[in-house]
Amino acid sequence: MKHTNFYEIHKNLGGKIVPFAGFEMPVQYPKGILHEHNIVRDGVGVFDVSHMGEFEVRGENALAFIQKLTVNDASKLTEGKAQYSAMCYEDGGIVDDLLVYHCGDYYMLVVNGANVDKDFAWASDVAKGFDNLELINVSDDINLLAIQGPKALDTLQKLTEVPLADIPYYSFQFGKFAGEDMIISRTGYTGEIGCEIYFRGGVEVATRVWNEIFKAGEEFGIEAIGLGARDTLRLEKGYCLYGNDIDNTTHPLEAGLGWITKLAKGEFNGKPVIEAAKANGLHRKLVGFVMKVDKFIPRQHYKLRAGGQEIGEVTSGNISPKLNIGIGLGYVTLENATPGSQISVFARNTEFPAEVVKIPFL
Repeated sequence: MKHTNFYEIHKNLGGKIVPFAGFEMPVQYPKGILHEHNIVRDGVGVFDVSHMGEFEVRGENALAFIQKLTVNDASKLTEGKAQYSAMCYEDGGIVDDLLVYHCGDYYMLVVNGANVDKDFAWASDVAKGFDNLELINVSDDINLLAIQGPKALDTLQKLTEVPLADIPYYSFQFGKFAGEDMIISRTGYTGEIGCEIYFRGGVEVATRVWNEIFKAGEEFGIEAIGLGARDTLRLEKGYCLYGNDIDNTTHPLEAGLGWITKLAKGEFNGKPVIEAAKANGLHRKLVGFVMKVDKFIPRQHYKLRAGGQEIGEVTSGNISPKLNIGIGLGYVTLENATPGSQISVFARNTEFPAEVVKIPFL
């Protein structure tokens, strides 16, 4: 298993270490997931997400390659802007969701940690159709921390002269932070205010930056946050998780990602299949639902029912720490996808009532 440059810090903090995406990563710290979740919603928390993958795309055909590879319209990006997107196989199935950064004379793609090797192999195959193009996997060179919560910018501003509050959402700047050259990005997957910082350097550099952040955030009760709370935070906002809510068997429209799928931009992988699906009508849709009973957790792969008939299955589910009720995402037949639809989760040979709702939950 690989280790990020923050591994010893996680162990010293008492992090519960588990295998994740080829790394040993902290799923939680001693105070637990609920505590960590509330720290991010109410104050500021720090996630080590250095397991994520980063690919640099360089050369005169960089944009043309990204347009072919991804479903969003990267031609709309200007320098200093980031874009949420996805890449698809030719059959419309999702390879991964990702971020595209316009870094001036090159682009950076940020992919899910569990998919780095698969994604790079797929992107490399697509790149064969382009001359004057360089695709570089720099994942092992990059440290990535996500600092999230209402007090995130107050914490981070102490460590940089870059005016963080002036950076729009899904935008970024190159600048000095804690004395290191970084990409400082107003992005994150918690639904809270915050930044993600990308920087190079070994354990010594990473440790110093971590310590500087925690010193700056001490007055706000800053804490380290594990993968468990990262999952509950994203679920409350209805954000998809690859491997749960989206994968190679789902296409962007049924996954609720039509807003990033720009069919008018030109050719891209999977476009004919996605266009046909739109023209012929969807058969299922990813929806959010809330449980109508207390203390029931809708686990992944539990079946969803309506009128006694199976209509789909749960893809993600947990107890919402803020709402204190079970919430979930799942694919259901189109006639049961309207908010207000009464459905049930089938578990332990029992149907537990639930209601389809608009997301985000919070």
